[in-house]
Amino acid sequence: MQPILEDTIDEFQDRKIADRNLDTRVKDIPGWGMDADPENDPTYPMKHWNGADHERLNYVKAPQQPIDMEILHSVERPGVTRVFGTSTPPSGLSGAIRRYAYQYSEATATHWMTLILADRVNAIEGKLSDLRHGTIPNPWIERGWGAEWKYNRPAFVTKAATTALVITVGVLLLNRKEKRK
Repeated sequence: MQPILEDTIDEFQDRKIADRNLDTRVKDIPGWGMDADPENDPTYPMKHWNGADHERLNYVKAPQQPIDMEILHSVERPGVTRVFGTSTPPSGLSGAIRRYAYQYSEATATHWMTLILADRVNAIEGKLSDLRHGTIPNPWIERGWGAEWKYNRPAFVTKAATTALVITVGVLLLNRKEKRK
């Protein structure tokens, strides 16, 4: 019991020393703590609610972003938001799955599970597109296996061994069923 208590006390003291070192280091960062001065803080003094917040409807709304492509939006909204992303418009099979998902309310599992399925299909479509354009996927780099091999080798080896074992068992089971026929 005594060694555990001593280890805990040592950890606490190490943490205090580390925190103290952090406090001295952050003071060297330009601009650190600039919002600590109440005279320089735009939210100081904080606005107190006075019951008239509902009267602040005189702000100017942002202009509607031009809609020049298909934008999917929730059935709970009457239209699209004023600003929206245009980097990846729905296309292909994943786009069709997304269109299907947006027919359902955001409160349903059908909506979210279908969107997850669309993401997986989109990833496969991306790999096929890469192959079509002559780019061979490099999972070692794309999945970060190099970094995991360098910094977390035991977990990487465990995952690789588990995956190899599952694939081997699956192939053996499939071969066994084919031999019975």
